[in-house]
Amino acid sequence: MSRPLNPPLSLTERRKAATQLDIAHAAAELFTEQGPDGTTAEEIAGRAGVALRTFYRYFRSKQDAVAPLLSTGGAQWRELLAATDPGTPLPQALEAAAVASLSQPGEAAAEALRWTRGLLRAAQDDPALRAVWYRVNQESEEQLLPVVTRLVGPGTDELELRLIAAAATDAIRVSLEVWATSVADVTGPGSPADLVTRALRGAGNCAISQNGAASAE
Repeated sequence: MSRPLNPPLSLTERRKAATQLDIAHAAAELFTEQGPDGTTAEEIAGRAGVALRTFYRYFRSKQDAVAPLLSTGGAQWRELLAATDPGTPLPQALEAAAVASLSQPGEAAAEALRWTRGLLRAAQDDPALRAVWYRVNQESEEQLLPVVTRLVGPGTDELELRLIAAAATDAIRVSLEVWATSVADVTGPGSPADLVTRALRGAGNCAISQNGAASAE
């Protein structure tokens, strides 16, 4: 298998990430209850149990505070993809990792998807929140590129690699956006995992299927 995508976090880094996630959950709760327009940074900090200065140490705006929630799924997907067995065809590797990241067992994973749905619905009427969502996806695409590069091996054209990363990232983004506007559950027909399977086997694979088997670094 390929090596883990990221080295283990230090205790300080884990505490920082936990604080950011607490703030993100508080922001998501308040956005759901009263909308982004009706929510202040002070209220988010209070709900999270942190000082306002701590909030602004980590986030530039109230909308920016939900970025850790929105980026969790992409991070899981890249970790799973990085652990792909050598010789796995790239389209199969991308699909398997995406489906696994969107169908994690347990109520916590289902709740995370529901939070994403609520935030994407709120983003339809909030340009700043929508901009955070697009930024999260752009960052995910950039972080996916070296993973794809390792899987396909040396000598692959840079244009092709970037198109693969863009197509795969957009397949997940659009699948989540479509699901967010629907009444489909987190599993079964119309779920994020179901939609991303269809997306990756469709338009996304026009770019992805040009490559052969994934290989170990």
